[in-house]
Formats: sequence, structure tokens, C-alpha cells
Amino acid sequence: MPLLIPLKPIQPDLFPSAAGADLEPLPPPVGDLWERIVAGYAIPDIDGPLVEKWEQWYASRPDYVARMVERSRRYLYHIVNEVGTRKMPMEVALLPMVESAYNPIALSTSRASGIWQFIPSTGKHYGLTQNFWVDSRRDVVAATDKALEYLTKLHVDFDDWQLALAGYNWGEGNVAKAIARNKSKGLPTNYESLAMPAETRNYLPKLQAVKNIVRDPEKFGLVLADIPDTPFFTVVKTSRKMDTKRAAEIAELSLDEFLALNPQHNRPVIAGADQQSILLPIDNAEIFAAKLMLTDQPLVSWQAYRLKPNETLPQVAVRYGMSVETLRAVNGIGARSHVPVGHALLVPAQQPSRETVETLSQAVFTTVPAGRTFYYVASRGDTLPRIAVRYGVTVQELKSWNGLSHDALAAGQRVRVTSDIVPVAKAGGRSKRAVATRGASKQSSKQVPAKPAVAVKSQRAG
Repeated sequence: MPLLIPLKPIQPDLFPSAAGADLEPLPPPVGDLWERIVAGYAIPDIDGPLVEKWEQWYASRPDYVARMVERSRRYLYHIVNEVGTRKMPMEVALLPMVESAYNPIALSTSRASGIWQFIPSTGKHYGLTQNFWVDSRRDVVAATDKALEYLTKLHVDFDDWQLALAGYNWGEGNVAKAIARNKSKGLPTNYESLAMPAETRNYLPKLQAVKNIVRDPEKFGLVLADIPDTPFFTVVKTSRKMDTKRAAEIAELSLDEFLALNPQHNRPVIAGADQQSILLPIDNAEIFAAKLMLTDQPLVSWQAYRLKPNETLPQVAVRYGMSVETLRAVNGIGARSHVPVGHALLVPAQQPSRETVETLSQAVFTTVPAGRTFYYVASRGDTLPRIAVRYGVTVQELKSWNGLSHDALAAGQRVRVTSDIVPVAKAGGRSKRAVATRGASKQSSKQVPAKPAVAVKSQRAG
């Protein structure tokens, strides 16, 4: 039997039998989530031309705002609850509107991803898994936890929420250096007094504009759809491997709605770990758990295939009745990427079976290096961590590509880099986390048991 944690709190008996009537208990009143957010504002307001600029930007785009609010309704209750649990300012729950317009699959030119726009290196530093199967930067629950952890650290570092937010956008090292420069000149060290890139200078005004609109949308000629102060989703844990399409069918959801709640999956199969967490609307979670109990049939229509010597991707595609473009897309292989012999590929199975599922457990799937490979010429004082941040890769990847065992580099040393980020001559003061999705005007845009093992965990506040 799957473990189903109660999804609804037990209501008090408002009408005892002694009253002479058997009436069902009344449900608790549901508040308005916008009101809860506004009541929790705690970061000092700012004003000025930049705030007015962004207020006008949003006000002149009611359709954009409506889409952003529609996307946020799935996630906002959870984020507000997490922000409240940590006793953080409620403005933080609005930050994904600035970061990604609450688009869970937003991807920037700097490879920042998800509603919180983690770059790869920061995501790995905070334990967000990025592998063949999943990218947890897009996992709403996991990324929210790590984003709030990061923001809390920044607030501890700077003891000021405005500086903490600047650090989230620009990088804490850059903010610390700007503070040190002002201190050395006897200048104030608050947000307004620091020299910073234009992107970071606009960051708080954008958030302030969003704050003002949420506080009084009518003032800006906007209407914000109601979002009830109640959970939208719950977490289902299962050890079953399954197609994302099949999971959506079992939950009685469209594939688009399923993926909106579970955007972390890179492949059409939910696999890659002994246990998976799936987000589902509460009613659908109960349906999903009940249906999964009734079947022990395989739910995966994909299998592992190893590339043979002298075999090409077009040949594999023909063998399995798919286009080479689809084969590349399913496996995350770029058009110019070289696939080595023995590389495990995900290909269709003739029909779901335990044997095909077993191939997924036995194979080791890895990503094919994407992006452009080039050589970076180190300058005096350059280190691997600095280059890693600049090109959105990890220090370990740089060491692996170059056969290095230490971080220091000699001036003139050539360093091999594979990255989607185009090389530039200088950092040029660009934000450490500069991304295309920052700001609305740049919006872009994861052994079969005999019985299913499922647990449902409510997201309702305790």
C-alpha cells in the first residue's frame, strides 16, 4: 500500500450531534495570496525614474503580466510558504517575476535556468543536480530551497536586503568589492551609493515596480487574477520509472500541465534515481497514487542502446524509426557534437517490458559536451574558478578537459573550454550572473518493483 499523508487538515466538529442536526463541517475560509504577500513586505521602498520606467513597462504590457501571473499560480503558494517559514521579506516571493517572469524553462544566454535563474556553477555549488536525466535548477521545489538558502547567506553577509539582492544578481564578490572601494574613499556603502552595472542598477527598481503593482494593480490599469492562499500541488514520491507522457495520463493531466509542474526532466522518461519526486495538483495526486497501485506493468517505452564502432547517429535513427533530429533532441546532443563509441543512447522500444526498463538501470547515461570548444589564453592572476564562472562551467570540467590538478594558471597558458557562452576579450564589467531573462524586456522565452512504491506528501503549511 502506498503511504498517503492526509492532504486536508481535520476540521473541528462545528455542529455536534447534540445540536440536533448532522451537518458537514464548514471548510476553512481561503484567503487571498496577494494580500498575504503585501502584508509581508519588509524591504524599504525605493522610488525614482528607474522605478517609474519599469512601472510603465509592465503597465503597457497587460498581456505579458497576465501570462506571468498565470504561470506563477502553480508555484506561488509554495514559495510564499517557504519564504514565510524562513522569516524572509515577502518581496522575495516576487523575485522570480524579475528573474524569469515565472517561466520554469527560461534559459538565458549565460545558461542560467529555471524560475530562479541559477547558472550551472552556482547550481552545482548549492547541490542542484544537472545530469543526463534532470536539471534541478528547473525543479521548482529544489531550486526554491536553494535560492532562499543563497539569499539568506547573502543577507547574513551584508546585513541588508537591498545589498543581498544586488549580490544575487551581480555576485557577492562584486558587491563586496564595491563596498570596499566606497569605504576606502569615505563614501556611503548602501545600494544607491555603490557603482554597479546597469543590469544590477535596474534590478531593485524592477522588483519595486512589481511590488507596487501587486500592492495596487488598479493604479496601473492592471488586473491580477486571484490566487487563493491554498496549496496548488503536492509531492508524490515513487520508485517507478515511467514515461513523462504515461505519468501525465495516469494523473489525468495534459502533458503540458504535467511538465509545467515537473520541468526538471530532460528526457521523455522519469528515471535516473532510485526515487523520484513528482509534483501534481492535490486531487490528481490521489488519482495518480490509486491508479499506480493497480498496475505492475512496465510504464517505459524507451530503452538504452550503445553506439557501435563505425556506426553513425543517422544509422541508429533509421534503425529505430525516428529522425536524426529527434534522436539528437531526445538525447540532448547538439548538431555539431561528436558522440563517442559506446555512448549510451535513449531509443524507442517496440513495446514496454521489464527488459527494456532494466537496460535503463544498467546503462550509464552521460551528456555529450555541448557548445563551442575554444582555447582561452590566461592572463596574469587568472585562475580556473574565475574562468569557470565566466563561461558557466565547473572547475572540475576545466581540470578534466585540460589534465590539470590545481587551480592556478601561468600567464599565457592555453585553457580548453567547451561552453555555450561566446568568448569575449574582457569581462567588461558584465554581471557575474548576467542573463537574457533578467528583466522583462529580455525574456527568453528532466529494478521495477512488483508493487508500486508511492508516497504523497502534502504541501499544506503545518
